[in-house]
Amino acid sequence: MIATLLFVAFIGMMLLGVPIGAALGLAGAAAIAIANADSQWFGLLAVPQNFYAGLGKYPLLAIPMFVLVGSIFDRSGVALRLVNFAIAMVGRGPGMLPLVAIVVAMFLGGISGSGPANAAAVGGVMIAAMARAGYPAAFSASVVGAAAATDILIPPSIAFIVYSVLVPGASVPALFAAGMIPGVLAGLALIVPTVWMARRHNMGQLEATLPRPAFWASLREATWGLVAPVLILGGMRAGWFTPTEAAVVAVFYGLFVGMVIHRTIKVRDLYDILRESGELSAIILLVVALAGIFAFSLSTLGVIDPVTTAIVNSGLGEYGVLALLILLLITVGMFLDGVSIFLIFVPLLWPIVQHYNWDPVWFGVILTLKVALGQFTPPLAVNLMVSCRIAGVGMESTVRWVGPLLLSMFVVMLAVIAWPELALWLPRYLGY
Repeated sequence: MIATLLFVAFIGMMLLGVPIGAALGLAGAAAIAIANADSQWFGLLAVPQNFYAGLGKYPLLAIPMFVLVGSIFDRSGVALRLVNFAIAMVGRGPGMLPLVAIVVAMFLGGISGSGPANAAAVGGVMIAAMARAGYPAAFSASVVGAAAATDILIPPSIAFIVYSVLVPGASVPALFAAGMIPGVLAGLALIVPTVWMARRHNMGQLEATLPRPAFWASLREATWGLVAPVLILGGMRAGWFTPTEAAVVAVFYGLFVGMVIHRTIKVRDLYDILRESGELSAIILLVVALAGIFAFSLSTLGVIDPVTTAIVNSGLGEYGVLALLILLLITVGMFLDGVSIFLIFVPLLWPIVQHYNWDPVWFGVILTLKVALGQFTPPLAVNLMVSCRIAGVGMESTVRWVGPLLLSMFVVMLAVIAWPELALWLPRYLGY
């Protein structure tokens, strides 16, 4: 009965517009209070204890740092220089600017672990450039929103960090390595429908008339940005620093590039950068902490075991259960952000993972691919919200363009399910 009230309260508050973090915390606290009604206020001590326990995990220290990295590189001018270099390599022509947007978003995924920050950095440069070349604003917003979703697959990734603190046996380095190949495949898969749609609908007719940047000059300008993911990922692989320390190194590297090399960041800009990243980090970590209360109430009320038993004994079989979970998460992903999906569903799904002996790293990649799909699936698509705001269009205008992009990334997810080695080969090769 209390378990039913837990979910009814949570869903009811969500429908009333209560923020996801507050709905998780309040529903969990109410369930704990009802379950411990006979122990007066002592039972409620579990609320602050689990609030702190949700935050008291070392890997979570990397989240505010990587969010800060995204804000710094957004303002440093690195994205613009990478775009010019990419255009110098691939040239001008129908479909080439959207291709460049995807490639640059994939590359920035190796610097920042935040999809919305990636969408802001790439969209701030590419949406205006595509508008000058004759691409519809809704199409440009769709491409940028989808391209930025590769950010949470290509390391470093905030989603992988959150998953690692929820699941035993899934280390951050192993998850980072496992996301590399699926992330690159997802980006390549997005290129196919993007270029096809651009040419089929005769977009970008003015692109060929725009100047093509000089190759060597643009390479020289982009060098500092090109070095960033090599420093971050190479340093972790070489054992120079942990993922959390790598985030701090990336912050100082980004400030050095922005303030000393490109001189696009002034001292007066630091307050806005810190405030912006602090607000976003606080939102993420507050949701993580409040979800800890919700997860504790799930475990103490005995909700997880009956749900696991019902699913396992449903007669669907291993792949039928996996298909059911994907369908569930696709539906949920249309309304919830990725971090919230992890925090709500991983505690419920973990016993199922153990029952079928699924590799926790592989399952983490599958979940993250689903979250990546959700980041540009209307109606609540965080990346698409950012790119639509930059483009000045409503999200409903992107639906016709988003469909083929969602299908292409969904095919990548099916490929990783069919061939788990796409995710597991690299971490095993690197010794993780």
